Amino acid sequence: MRRIAALNDMLARVDRLAVEIKDTTEMVELFDESDESARKELTGQVEAMGRELEALVERAMFRSQEDSRGAIVSVHPGAGGTESCDWAEMLYRMLTRYIELQDLKYEVLDLQPNDEAGIKGATLEVSGTYAYGLMKSEIGVHRLVRVSPFDANKRRHTSFAAVSVYPEVEDIEVEINPSDLKFDTFRAGGHGGQNVNKVSSAVRITHIPTNIVVVCQNERSQFQNKTNALKILRSRLYDLRKREQDEKREQLEASKTEIAWGHQIRSYVFFPYQQVKDHRTEYTSHDLAGVMDGHIEGFVHAYLTRPETSQSKS
Repeated sequence: MRRIAALNDMLARVDRLAVEIKDTTEMVELFDESDESARKELTGQVEAMGRELEALVERAMFRSQEDSRGAIVSVHPGAGGTESCDWAEMLYRMLTRYIELQDLKYEVLDLQPNDEAGIKGATLEVSGTYAYGLMKSEIGVHRLVRVSPFDANKRRHTSFAAVSVYPEVEDIEVEINPSDLKFDTFRAGGHGGQNVNKVSSAVRITHIPTNIVVVCQNERSQFQNKTNALKILRSRLYDLRKREQDEKREQLEASKTEIAWGHQIRSYVFFPYQQVKDHRTEYTSHDLAGVMDGHIEGFVHAYLTRPETSQSKS
């Protein structure tokens, strides 16, 4: 279903871009250089085409199954008290605005206000086509430089906040390939009645890939013992895969860097000049107000299309 949704999204964007190209071509044919309103309309149309084309390029980079999943997004302040908590809330607002601009949806799973200002932490569940693929560019430490509104002496402060993004894991569906199973039947041992001890009703199932062995011999019927053994095997495989996923999450947590100087992926400078710079791609914007209002499409696009990303996906 995710694959179908992704393909439908891609087709809709191609159709939309085709319509925009057609409309723009017609506008160019009728364009009057002396008409300022027509110039603005044509400029807006070209910019819309550019954004739609960038969105298509981004989606062409999404080849991992995780990219099409929903995302769990968390924001946490670094050391610095109220200043960092306030910065975390600003980042939280920026991300939720970006989510809305991308026609994604989000649900607040956890939001912990700070006593004075800002937040101590927030967690969102983001849903929609390519939610994780679009949000993963924000993973890391974000640095803010500004004159602190909480400093009576109006000194410049540097604050840090971290953003974590995980692909949403659905309920694990355990599919068992019959060719991976080895069945053995034997006579049940111990007490259980004449039939249980004389008929080969006990069942042993070996799951060859994992070497998990399950034995059931309590029921008189071989069929019932086989049914129960498969049920137990399914549960054990579920537990195994769940533990593997938990280990992967723990590895991701362990790889998270310190929320402090030297680990930032992006810097937001409010003073003495206004600039936002991504240190991974060198992409820079001077539209500080636009960025803080969720217009981070340029940063996301630069991250997704950088050479390192392209090479790692090819």
